[in-house]
Amino acid sequence: MAAIHDILDGVVAGERLDAADAVRLLESRELAAIGRAADAVTRRLHPEPYRTYNIDRNINYTNVCTAVCDFCAFYRGPKSPEGYILDRDVLLKKIEETVELGGDQILMQGGLHPTLPLEWYEELLHDIKRDFPQVNVHGFSPPEIHHFTKVSKRPLQEVLERLAQAGLGSLPGGGAEILVDRVRAAITRGKVMTDDWLEVNRQWHRLGGRSTATMMYGHVETLAERVEHLERLRDLQDETGGFTAFICWSFQPDNTDMDETPPAGPFEYLKTQAVARLFLDNFPNIQSSWVTQGREIGQLALLFGANDMGSLMIEENVVSAAGTVHHLTLDEMKSAISELGWIPRRRNVFYELFEEEPVVTVAPAANARPGFVPLPVAGTSP
Repeated sequence: MAAIHDILDGVVAGERLDAADAVRLLESRELAAIGRAADAVTRRLHPEPYRTYNIDRNINYTNVCTAVCDFCAFYRGPKSPEGYILDRDVLLKKIEETVELGGDQILMQGGLHPTLPLEWYEELLHDIKRDFPQVNVHGFSPPEIHHFTKVSKRPLQEVLERLAQAGLGSLPGGGAEILVDRVRAAITRGKVMTDDWLEVNRQWHRLGGRSTATMMYGHVETLAERVEHLERLRDLQDETGGFTAFICWSFQPDNTDMDETPPAGPFEYLKTQAVARLFLDNFPNIQSSWVTQGREIGQLALLFGANDMGSLMIEENVVSAAGTVHHLTLDEMKSAISELGWIPRRRNVFYELFEEEPVVTVAPAANARPGFVPLPVAGTSP
């Protein structure tokens, strides 16, 4: 059996990490060595003198959901008096504010609403592209897309084609949790299983689309199942090449039905992300998860395999509903990068760089109220 350092030396030299050795790395306490190896791989893939970030806004168009996820503090059942569907004018106003604050993208997700027809989503996309043709809609997670096929009784390819024609730009990686059916069956009911989550992405990639991939760990999964998740992603990326980035974060237990689960800490986060960087050799980008980890650990993630700080996140509702609230201004986001010696560069969801930096600093929202309006921070500039 190879020693941990022999495994790491091989991966740094370009060997593909196998599942058994990835599990051994996750079992190891040698965080510094794993981090150094992940950083070496990242610097090989990204020798450029900058690290990137994005400005977008997470708009949750509805919190009504037919799925029952024990880990989710955001959703409301179809009969809940706390359920909502954002008024179209409110949603468009949120996008207008995002554009005024320098954003070029919205991350638009919601619950699995039982009655909204496919045409409702097409009209929503049409309205957004009519008023904001420059904004990329990074929208509708694979569970939502799969749900649309059930409500509309239409095949997956047709649903994706219609959404793309209406203005959908890219798919977020939400709803992946752990891509192992045993885990999914244990923590959620009424939601897409592993093969169908992957198939949504496969079909989208075949149409020429791009998407991100995620992993929420630290609940009922084993370390081997964590690696199985990564392996399913790597296999699909070998097939399609359609994933632009990977993001992992630890389960946030507060206010959920799993609130007695001990939260995974920074040690586990940095190690998991580093192993993901070593394993996902065909993923071009790894995003830090400062939204769940905070600025300091989010910054350290840039030394543990990440080459991107992720989004400024003008508004975020789902993680904050679970009691985890971290704020960053644009200055703080950029300084987290520059303090480590890199130049901060703004990019879009496709990792294309902007020539000019934004001219405002944003105070991200940290509450779940539909209609919340974020404001620029007075007296500051990027």
